[in-house]
Amino acid sequence: MPEAIFLFDATRWSDWHRWLNDHGWNLLTVLFVVGVANLLFRRVASRVFRIAIERASTRGSGDDPVGIARRADTISAVLNWFFGIVLVVVGGTLLLDEVGVNVTALVAGVGVVGIAIGLGAQALVRDVINGMFILIEDQYRVGDVVQVANVTGTVTEINPRRTVLRDADGNVHSVPNGTITVATNMTQGYSAINLDVPVTYDTDIARAMDLLREVCQELTDERGDDILTPLKPIRVQATLEHWLLIKLTGNVRAGKQWDLTGELRARIKQRFDANGITMTPAARWRPADAGSEAGADR
Repeated sequence: MPEAIFLFDATRWSDWHRWLNDHGWNLLTVLFVVGVANLLFRRVASRVFRIAIERASTRGSGDDPVGIARRADTISAVLNWFFGIVLVVVGGTLLLDEVGVNVTALVAGVGVVGIAIGLGAQALVRDVINGMFILIEDQYRVGDVVQVANVTGTVTEINPRRTVLRDADGNVHSVPNGTITVATNMTQGYSAINLDVPVTYDTDIARAMDLLREVCQELTDERGDDILTPLKPIRVQATLEHWLLIKLTGNVRAGKQWDLTGELRARIKQRFDANGITMTPAARWRPADAGSEAGADR
């Protein structure tokens, strides 16, 4: 009977003892080396990769520090994922070889089975290939707010097979990368405030514009670190049936558009009320481009 078959039999303890003497330390050595390699890679190598990525990104682009850190974290997580798979394959092969399993024959058998299930694995291959392009092209990172495959949320995990999002309600969505044809990133580089402020037709437009400029300047003075280009009213955007829309725009730090837009709404309402300017019902007042506010509280 091959020594690779582990059938407990008290009458053959001597065989067990001899087998453990011959192979036990080798098995423990493989497990120990795999464990130490995994620990060192996660603690040391991934940190080195992270520092190198941050330095390269700083030299190669004008991205903000938060964005660079997100990219470094994302790539480090993917490297850990790949290295974990490599360790499992290498460690498993060494263990099987040590216990007497013919690895070559096993691989050949798996190859035959692989041909049989090859068609079924096409989706997995597509997921991995698309996932690699997402990572290489830096389409989005962990922490970004994105819309992919009709799902909007904050990216909590990326690996070559899938992207995991958490939406504004706390729901977690796992999206296979192969299904992603268009990715909309709402928090990369910078974000824009694009707000239509509704007022009634009897409003003094010049006075309303002056008040909006005052509100924008006050907010800029208080939150200047988050505002990249001046917030300002630029024009009467549209004349609708019962109200006018005044366009207000400006660029802000990535991910800050929802917070700052909410602050603008509150301040504009208070300033208009104090000056007798009538606004339309709240249901009519919304950003011109009402993107998801998933992750706006980050």
